Amino acid sequence: MQKVNYQLLLDREIERLQAEGRVPRLLLHSCCAPCSSYTLEYLSQYFEITVFYYNPNIHPAEEFKRRVAEQKHLISELPTKHPVSLIVGDYDPNEFYDAVKGLEHIPEGGERCFACYRLRLEKTAALAKEQGFDYFTTTLSISPYKNAPKLNEIASELGEIYSVSALPADFKKREGYKRSVELSKQYGLYRQDYCGCIFSQREHKEKKNEK
Repeated sequence: MQKVNYQLLLDREIERLQAEGRVPRLLLHSCCAPCSSYTLEYLSQYFEITVFYYNPNIHPAEEFKRRVAEQKHLISELPTKHPVSLIVGDYDPNEFYDAVKGLEHIPEGGERCFACYRLRLEKTAALAKEQGFDYFTTTLSISPYKNAPKLNEIASELGEIYSVSALPADFKKREGYKRSVELSKQYGLYRQDYCGCIFSQREHKEKKNEK
């Protein structure tokens, strides 16, 4: 299978929009403030963005609240060309546990994560359709540990289902991840040491103890 350059696809889409003189509305799913930092700095040049913080996978509840607070802090401080607003989704961990039922023991980065991607992206696509956004996408691809082809595959499929355009993305390209680390330091953002779910937390602790 031929490897897809999602950054190139995004470049072409942005070029087309600029040629049309458009500033479309984008619903951006965010997993955390650090991952959204570079993504917002970059995309807000071309889009009017609403950040959708929907992450029922986060464990425990205190961690979810802390990440929401960091997201609000970043949006209030980050200078952007076009407006950025925030929608905080409902926090119901049972939605996550139902989505990954039977996949609990699969290692990080496998089918359990893919089911989690789909859960969050489907909620994003549905909201984008409901509220009339032009595009939706997610910050998740900025992480070196996340599967960008799978994220784009799922987003594209959901875009067809909900009749809303999935913006192609691989935000780790062009040193996006490195820039997110720099921005996190600049704005004093809390950077968690595990993805967010109880399974990734356990796996991180086990690996730490092995060392």
